[in-house]
Amino acid sequence: CTQERPAQPQRENNMNRWDPKAKKPPKGFNYLAPVLSALENELRDKVRESNAGKRNTESMWPVHQINWQRSRYVYDLYYQHRKISKKVYDYCVKNKLVDGALIAKWKKSGYEKLCSTYVINSNNYKFGTTSICRVPLKDRGPEQMTAQDPTTGCRGCASGVGQPRNIFGNKYGQNLAAVQIAREKRMEEMERKRQREEEEEEEQRKIAASSKGTGDSETDDSDSDEDDYGPAPAAGVWAGGKKLEEESERMAEEFEAGNERGTDEQPSKKQKINS
Repeated sequence: CTQERPAQPQRENNMNRWDPKAKKPPKGFNYLAPVLSALENELRDKVRESNAGKRNTESMWPVHQINWQRSRYVYDLYYQHRKISKKVYDYCVKNKLVDGALIAKWKKSGYEKLCSTYVINSNNYKFGTTSICRVPLKDRGPEQMTAQDPTTGCRGCASGVGQPRNIFGNKYGQNLAAVQIAREKRMEEMERKRQREEEEEEEQRKIAASSKGTGDSETDDSDSDEDDYGPAPAAGVWAGGKKLEEESERMAEEFEAGNERGTDEQPSKKQKINS
């Protein structure tokens, strides 16, 4: 008789599936796996995309920008939103699913929004300086207000008030952790609303049946389409609407303003973390 083969592990849960030595992801990794997979696919598509009509450095913008967004997503889920455990965070750093060197810079004062470690390396620029994107907008001349770093496409990643919230000015500059949390809250609100409406309709049917003196009541065959908002919106992992994007930006600003203890401190063990 033939022996039954053991079930194969789910490949979609292992973001490092091209590495045969990669360990199985820890519990809770599934929470961020869909977004990391979407960003990986996006990066692959951008690399294959034609560079016709683009400057040589501009063709590399998506590589730097998606690297920033992917790293920021995991970083914010752990340090700000407390949605993933330390094991999941360490797994992402160890398996290079995120840019560990860039994250290390974010923990230092003045580098909280740094777009890439490339822009602070003085060897990459003339006269031993750094990129224009590291100069605060208030310190720039009129002709430099819209300047972007030629390598990353960053509009401004210096810390302080008055800096652009979206440092790239496109979907890759969105705060995906805040987008995901805002979307989850919206889904919860819609679910509560649907439950309240069902309870009210049921109560009205009972009152109507009681007043008629019969147990017969018309059946409402019309199905609600509210569930169509679903966990996978048409815009993918990014905020497709202005309202959601603004809500996520407001949420990100609130977390940054309230994060007084610094990002070097790990989330409290007493604090609930999704697993």
